[in-house]
Amino acid sequence: MTTLSDRYVRLPLAVFSAILVTGCSRGDAAATSSPSNSDSAAVDDVPGDRSATVSLPVSALDARDGDLILRVATTGQVRSEAVVPLRAEVAGTVAQLLVRAGDQVAAGTPLVKLDPYPFDLAVREAQARADEAEQRFLESYVPESLVTGRGPTPEQRKALMNKAGLAGGRLLLERARFEQARALITSPVAGVVQSIDVAVGEKLSAGQPISTVVDTRRLRVEAQVLEHDLPLIRVGGEAIVSSAGAPDRPLRGRVDALLPLVDSVARSGRAIVRLTGDGTLRPGMYADVQLEATRLRNRRLVPTRAVIERDGRPLVFVVKDGRAQWTYIVPGRSNGVDTEVLPDSSSGEIPIKAGDAVIVDGHLTLTHDAPVKLLPKPDARPRTPAPARIP
Repeated sequence: MTTLSDRYVRLPLAVFSAILVTGCSRGDAAATSSPSNSDSAAVDDVPGDRSATVSLPVSALDARDGDLILRVATTGQVRSEAVVPLRAEVAGTVAQLLVRAGDQVAAGTPLVKLDPYPFDLAVREAQARADEAEQRFLESYVPESLVTGRGPTPEQRKALMNKAGLAGGRLLLERARFEQARALITSPVAGVVQSIDVAVGEKLSAGQPISTVVDTRRLRVEAQVLEHDLPLIRVGGEAIVSSAGAPDRPLRGRVDALLPLVDSVARSGRAIVRLTGDGTLRPGMYADVQLEATRLRNRRLVPTRAVIERDGRPLVFVVKDGRAQWTYIVPGRSNGVDTEVLPDSSSGEIPIKAGDAVIVDGHLTLTHDAPVKLLPKPDARPRTPAPARIP
């Protein structure tokens, strides 16, 4: 006779048996579908596996031989060589404004035109008076020549011209033509129109402000130089000037003068740098200035950002046959862009050769002899502008 307790004992055993059978069948299926260990090893060892041949992308620049320029960093204010306020030279009425504030103009470009009629009328009137005076002069000159048979002496001729009013008439005609030409106000320099201070129809008096033109090409920078750096700066030395708004667009200039007075409070002097602007620098700006202090001739140079340290020793990665090989170096002086490489103390040779591709980007985590792929060369050193023609 089967009791109730026997049923509860048999039920878990039946369930456990079913689970065991199901697990076995699944294990067999998995064993059938998965490859053996030897097969897996064969897959991992397939030639051309990407994990074994991946090349890391890096950027490199060439080591070179050249001059290492050490600089004094300072700041200065940009000024224009020509800020020209234009004033009316003659009285008149504004007939036409030919430019607007902000326009780029060349030397001789018309800016403002005054009503030409009064000036044309004055020229015709002066011409008529000069013609009348010349007629009177001829009337007094010809009869005397007929009587004597010879012309008057220079003194007599001058007296006759004054008596006829010819000299004064010619001067009045010259003045009228001068004022007629001044009715068209032109720019005396090439630059940018800063302001137009008159309006069409406005009556101007002589000397009244009309416009201001600023030369943005011929610039100078008055750079502050600490007194202990003044002996390092020389006239004619190179200067690199950049603005905070465009630090990656430096301009090259020359130290034109070192002013003699030193500010006793700031304990600094001033160096005048002249350069040709390209629109980056504007008069009134403060600029960052690097003045040439010392030029080390014919040094082996690598980009400063290529130099890193491993185990406390400076090195660079040199790309050879598609692999990054670290090379320990003895760095010398640096200007923040280039670093000098000195000869090794034991061999007496410089381990880096001119033309070697040294990695500047992507090298911080590289290992020795790692495969690498060179990307197109970056804009190497911060853009150094071409030598400018200093006005």
